[in-house]
Amino acid sequence: MTSIATPTIYAALILTMTTTTFTLAQPKKSDWTVRGNVPPEQFIIQSHRGAGELAEENTPEAFELGWKLGTIPEADVRTTKDGVIVAFHDKNFARVVKGASEELKAKGVEDVTFAELQKLDVGSWKGEQFAGRRVSRMSDIFALMQGKPDRKLYLDIKQVDFKRLAGEVKWAEVEEQVILASTKYEQIREWRQLLPAGQTLLWMGGTEEKLRARLDELRKADFADVTQVQIHTHLKGEAAAVKRESVDPFKESDAFLIEAGNELRQRRILFQTLPYGGSTKEIYWKLLDLGLMSFATDHPDVTRDAVKAYCEQK
Repeated sequence: MTSIATPTIYAALILTMTTTTFTLAQPKKSDWTVRGNVPPEQFIIQSHRGAGELAEENTPEAFELGWKLGTIPEADVRTTKDGVIVAFHDKNFARVVKGASEELKAKGVEDVTFAELQKLDVGSWKGEQFAGRRVSRMSDIFALMQGKPDRKLYLDIKQVDFKRLAGEVKWAEVEEQVILASTKYEQIREWRQLLPAGQTLLWMGGTEEKLRARLDELRKADFADVTQVQIHTHLKGEAAAVKRESVDPFKESDAFLIEAGNELRQRRILFQTLPYGGSTKEIYWKLLDLGLMSFATDHPDVTRDAVKAYCEQK
């Protein structure tokens, strides 16, 4: 005999299902956020390649702008043919040397001497207002930091001898102002052996499954020598569609990001993200609600203003 639900029971069932669905769709939020815990002026923003989209890349002028904005610039570190350590991102000159010959486009920093590198205009590609900008020695950038402890710098390792780089940092006496950034854990460990007072950032990307596996590996070493962790977050859709109340707008789930943040804070490790796919106030506020403590960005002015507004909310 088939049982037929009465209208009252059916209505109650629908109400229960609706309530459950509504509850599950509520945006997740971390119990901890920077608001009330980290003053806006102490919030760490990493300016990609110097000052992000606001300037050409990896020049003294870009780093000066990054510092002026109250952020920590990032320098990509390479070595010239004659052994000079410089700031330069790409493997070759094709993108950032306007009007380069086909022969020059195929070459990179390691193929030229520093004197030859200095002749290249690495600003005009970005705009005429940046024309004439030149690649700089890292030793000259470190000199700009001497006696100014508020000036810090991320070093993204591309092609350099660690001992020589550490020697330049020591000579400039900016060990505590430099943060070595790498996706290779063995490089993080090596750097801290050379500069025990230095900071490190281990960055990682990939699927949530791969990120969990990497964190598992770090736990086995008790996160030794890691002072900052950066996890790349990737939008599923259009940036304009993301709201603060959005549920799981990133390929990395809200629950995973909250969980990672809770563990890293307990370990006194800074939790940073580089959001791929957009840089809107809503995206940053969503990430801050999930407990993120720091951002890397190509839009440092937008990021700074979004963090400030978030912290000033009543």
